[in-house]
Amino acid sequence: LGITGGHCDENLLPYEFHYSGEGVADGVEGVQRKTREVIKYGADLIKICATGGVLSHGDNPQASQYTLEEMKAIVADAHRLGRKVAAHAHGAQGILWASQAGVDSIEHGSYIDDAAIAEMKKNGTYLVPTLYLADWFLANAEQLHVPAEYIAKGRAAMSAARKNVGHAFSSGVKVGFGTDAAVYPHGLNAHEFAVMVKLGLTPLQAIQSATVNDADLLGWSDKIGTIEPGKWADLIAVDGDPLQDVTMLERVKFVMKGGDVVKNEYGK
Repeated sequence: LGITGGHCDENLLPYEFHYSGEGVADGVEGVQRKTREVIKYGADLIKICATGGVLSHGDNPQASQYTLEEMKAIVADAHRLGRKVAAHAHGAQGILWASQAGVDSIEHGSYIDDAAIAEMKKNGTYLVPTLYLADWFLANAEQLHVPAEYIAKGRAAMSAARKNVGHAFSSGVKVGFGTDAAVYPHGLNAHEFAVMVKLGLTPLQAIQSATVNDADLLGWSDKIGTIEPGKWADLIAVDGDPLQDVTMLERVKFVMKGGDVVKNEYGK
């Protein structure tokens, strides 16, 4: 969900089209109605655009978009109806407001500052930094003919995130693992671990962000996140110790999903 003209709207069409993205909603009553509508049609998580973004025309990633009151209304309805809320947020003010509103996670957090960090720690808000996203995007943007505006915003956000997210890690913010799915090809998500470690997490902490922590964030700790009797048998194997070299997780040799072997390079 997002504001008119914001990161979640369709901003590349000319005025005469009078078109808005399907998730656009404004004002407290408007966002309540839209939240209930998407839940009606099956949404099990609500993602909102609390700030501007990189891959959108004419907005500023550091500028807040939804107001605190609008985000509070979304979170109240979503939580009452049993749904989690994730907030796309690069800018510090939007991160602060989103945490105050009660969202479950902040996605990106590029310009996070000490006030936002303190608020997130107080409220138990997770930070899902999506760090590898920027590496892949900037490495491939020109050959994909991405607009120069987006590339410039991406470079600035990446530079800020390398400093600010590392500071958030060392400050003790709860960290989840995510990819901003669909911006880069599925299957490359394990590259996120190495960037997390580069910015200050231990390999164990990085792995826990994708297992124990994400299970907690999703409200699925009774199903996933640890290897215990009664939980889903989702297991992988690699040819080494990822606690010593976390990039081993980029070369998975064995996968069991729900007790079924779906990949086995060991041949046994």
